[in-house]
Amino acid sequence: MSNRHLARTIALQTLYQWDFNDKQTDLEAVIKNDLAEFAPQFDDKGFIDNLVKGVTKNQKEIDSLITKFAPEWPLEQITMVDRNVLRIGIYELQYDADIPDKVAINEAIELAKTFGGESSGKFVNGVLGSIYKQMLSEQPPAN
Repeated sequence: MSNRHLARTIALQTLYQWDFNDKQTDLEAVIKNDLAEFAPQFDDKGFIDNLVKGVTKNQKEIDSLITKFAPEWPLEQITMVDRNVLRIGIYELQYDADIPDKVAINEAIELAKTFGGESSGKFVNGVLGSIYKQMLSEQPPAN
């Protein structure tokens, strides 16, 4: 498993706990605990912290994109795993210029396949793919 994939996995675990506990979780403590439990020798150089804080800081805007691009699924009816995988993917697509768009989408799909249900990968792919297509259509043409 690559370092960034492991970091995203720990970020997903942290965000899942945050969501499960009605956003009343001490994120720093959860990250520290998850690192100690699942990757004690791992030094992600702040990637997990950046990802988790970025998602939580932009959560309202991210959730509005989920609602817009998955209109058949009210946010509270999407499983916590899928909802938080989408949050990570959307954060990386929309807010983290250092992550290539296709990497953000592929990583989110892999997280969904690993931790979600049978159709989670397809669901995440569909939502993120639609957001990506809109992003492309909004870009000014290259000269």
